[in-house]
Amino acid sequence: MADQAAEEKVVADRVEIPADAAELAHRIVEIASDKKGNDIVMLRTAELTTMADFFVICSGRSDRQVSALSGAIIDELRDEGIRPLAVEGRSSSRWVLLDFRSAIVHVFAPEERAYYGLERLWGKAAQVVRVVWRRSRRKYLPGSDRMAHRSH
Repeated sequence: MADQAAEEKVVADRVEIPADAAELAHRIVEIASDKKGNDIVMLRTAELTTMADFFVICSGRSDRQVSALSGAIIDELRDEGIRPLAVEGRSSSRWVLLDFRSAIVHVFAPEERAYYGLERLWGKAAQVVRVVWRRSRRKYLPGSDRMAHRSH
């Protein structure tokens, strides 16, 4: 009986997210993965903040790749009729923030990602997807809701 009450409380605490918000966040993960972003993480933040339903965090290996990743996300979503509300940090290319209202994207240079530790700060957020590169293969790790995607 207590287990059922606890389970009902978890369900009651869960915030209803529009399907298009989840689709947008997954699309951002796909674009970042296609452009070889490193260690891509999608966090469900809806229960923790009103800022956004999802955070997508990824890294580029260099300032140039950070710029290319953020540019690709903006360009490909623009082609699909989706424009960011705000873009911050493109001039420095060390940490670029893209605000798509329901999804906020953080594209980092490795040093900045380690320093700011957003995954630690948002540690209570559910990890929906994590994509890492290993020997030229992309792999969704446990806890993701999608099948493994591999390319050679």
